[in-house]
Amino acid sequence: MSERECSNTECTRESCAGCSQSRESMLAPANKTSKIGKVIAVMSGKGGVGKSMVTSSLAVELTKKGYKTGILDSDITGPSIPKMFGLEQVAEGTEEGIFPSVTSGNIKVMSVNLLLEDTEEPVIWRGPVIAGVVKQFWSDVFWGELDYLLVDMPPGTGDVPLTVFQSLPVDGVVVVTSPQDLVRLIVKKAYNMAVKMDIPVIGMVENYSYLECPDCGRKLNIFGESKIDEVAAELKIPVLGKLPVVAGFAELADVGRFDEVENPYLEEAVKAITEQ
Repeated sequence: MSERECSNTECTRESCAGCSQSRESMLAPANKTSKIGKVIAVMSGKGGVGKSMVTSSLAVELTKKGYKTGILDSDITGPSIPKMFGLEQVAEGTEEGIFPSVTSGNIKVMSVNLLLEDTEEPVIWRGPVIAGVVKQFWSDVFWGELDYLLVDMPPGTGDVPLTVFQSLPVDGVVVVTSPQDLVRLIVKKAYNMAVKMDIPVIGMVENYSYLECPDCGRKLNIFGESKIDEVAAELKIPVLGKLPVVAGFAELADVGRFDEVENPYLEEAVKAITEQ
């Protein structure tokens, strides 16, 4: 494949064997005000596993430890981060770029919902337009100085995850899953995509792992027996946390007070990210 024939939206390490375009050459330029330590993508092979909740929890825990943290919400058609943190005002900007919104806990956030007058209107855009917006969230947002920028990825392995991996200098990936029979398949899809793009997989987090009985403390596997340990062993990556079903998490998200969440179940995940 020649350089002229190469299509950035289709490139992977395998498809571009012999292509003169390296991953570094495809990176979108960072905003001139940005000084970001590490970019961590939080992804899943399917929807409905609580990926945004895990992303937001990691941001809160990192901030509590004194790290300057931001969230780039690349789930353009299903943004939920602003609602979780009670961010309602439309983001402001100048001719040179956009200012991220800041939560009460000092987490910087950029999401398409912060640019829409009516947040209930659906975003009905084609893939290339969505990919362009994600690039703009990297290049046109005044992120300033951050230790960690967490990228909340849309589910699956389509256009937007590919754009993130190609256009942003992603340092590592955290894969979020749930304890269902499809876990092996969905984890492998996300894992294999990261591997093909030469991006390290930091580890896996299992959400909805169990429900703890409030009376006796017994762990109830309401979504089935966990399979994450055997999958992690097969892929040779660590399990970074098993999150139970906690009603309080959803309650805080619903009222826009997610900065107040306490999530000790992600201690190993935060440690792995900061030591990466």
